[in-house]
Amino acid sequence: MKLITAVIKPIRVESVSKELERAGFTGLSVSEMQGRGAQAGRTEYYRGQAFAVEFRTKMCIELLVDDDEVDQAIDVIVAAARTGSEGEIGDGKVWVTPVERIVRVRTGELNEAAI
Repeated sequence: MKLITAVIKPIRVESVSKELERAGFTGLSVSEMQGRGAQAGRTEYYRGQAFAVEFRTKMCIELLVDDDEVDQAIDVIVAAARTGSEGEIGDGKVWVTPVERIVRVRTGELNEAAI
């Protein structure tokens, strides 16, 4: 079992969620976060005043999958999260973490049965 974590632009969450559901991945968690990557901060203007914005708002999507479904889930996320035909700076990152054990609280089911 693996935990897939994707940090993406907020405007892409709905499309990623819909495409994951279409591919059969129904359970996921979404949270808002702040971060920065290679593009670092930027200068914005509000009412004529310049101010530095160090972190950008991103969305974090997490889902648990069987080992044999990892590549499919990543392909779906990347395709749905990419902006434009070539992608843009800030489109996000996806990474995979091994999961040793899962327990469904309601039933006590373990591991694959709990996904």
